[in-house]
Amino acid sequence: MSDVVLINPFEVEAGAEEAAIAYWERAAAHMRAQPGFVSTALHRAIGPGARFPLVNLATWRSPAAFAAAVASPAFRALTQGEAARFPHHPGLYTVIRT
Repeated sequence: MSDVVLINPFEVEAGAEEAAIAYWERAAAHMRAQPGFVSTALHRAIGPGARFPLVNLATWRSPAAFAAAVASPAFRALTQGEAARFPHHPGLYTVIRT
């Protein structure tokens, strides 16, 4: 199986973007040390009023590697409370056309 891509858009209230970015940075630092992690990049919407002002794209070696990383007690402790503050909608995808 080829790598999978996590596409994770974040809802962020006005004025909370820097806090959301700091949250992403903490989570990304943790994920970078997990087995199966390949890369990540946080994207910011250009125009005002976007439903998802921040979108994370990350590459993982497999769905199982990603599932293990988010199920770990350390990750759950790191994200506790922040996930509710910054609702996000993660999904794993595979490339079907280029």
